[in-house]
Amino acid sequence: MREKTSQIIDEIKKVICGKDEVVRLVLQSVLSGGHVLMEDVPGVGKTTMALAFARTMGMDYGRVQFTPDVLPSDITGFSLLDQETRTMKYQKGAVFHNLFLADELNRASSRTQSALLEAMEEGQVTVDDQTYPLPKPFVVIATQNPSGASGTSLLPDSQMDRFAIRISMGYPSPDNEIEMLMNRQNGANPLSEIHPICTVEDIVKMQEETSKMYVKLRVMKYIVALMDRTRNHKSLSRGGSPRATLALTAMAKAHAYMTDRDYVIPDDVQAVFSAVMSHRILLTPEAEVKEIRTADIAKEIIKTTAIPKE
Repeated sequence: MREKTSQIIDEIKKVICGKDEVVRLVLQSVLSGGHVLMEDVPGVGKTTMALAFARTMGMDYGRVQFTPDVLPSDITGFSLLDQETRTMKYQKGAVFHNLFLADELNRASSRTQSALLEAMEEGQVTVDDQTYPLPKPFVVIATQNPSGASGTSLLPDSQMDRFAIRISMGYPSPDNEIEMLMNRQNGANPLSEIHPICTVEDIVKMQEETSKMYVKLRVMKYIVALMDRTRNHKSLSRGGSPRATLALTAMAKAHAYMTDRDYVIPDDVQAVFSAVMSHRILLTPEAEVKEIRTADIAKEIIKTTAIPKE
């Protein structure tokens, strides 16, 4: 199964030009069983990325364009009276897909945003005291425009913490943008050239293999030391939660899995640390005034935290 990861990346690169590291991080999040938050300006390819992953990995795909009038029941489903049997029947909501794209999530009301919490954490939804499991695998890829953009509001901290990683696509380089144009010559659509590399059963199998990656006590101590630094950093008012510790470990396992190892080393932790932590740590007011970025603090913590000896 492991060899399929490189095939998936090669297939995605037919559509997404010059963003290899972003593609790898998204795939690692899927393998770890986590969810992805993409924060960027409109038009840089966030939705295209999600659709390309769904097609390449053979996943059932659903999308909701979030606006202030989207209701929680649109996401989780609702009970409806059956006129023939006079009983209540459950109608599935939009979240019942292997890959659910929550487009511009931060344009929805906080109540609607919260409708995703149970789904993201437990892989199920509860409606009228009845619990309904979501299909496996279940992955949320949410996009949001930068904070302060017109019509947006901040995501709740509890929801931010449920995303394994936060990434940014960024603008393409001039060469990559020219390649993008060339790929669309004569009305061509690169998405139509995407072919499935695996099935949902393959994904579940790869997730199981990833979860069994061995983590030495030394690496566990390193992960905890990094977390402790975030909780005691002078420029941070809040550090990583225990959920962040679990997410960092799971992402490090996925990085090791894609590097063709059966065990995790400190390099795996360092490779994913910034993507896992940048949306979970909060700056102090003084740090915000100095325009310090959480990604910069994450890099500093990596550089200054000693790796425990064997």
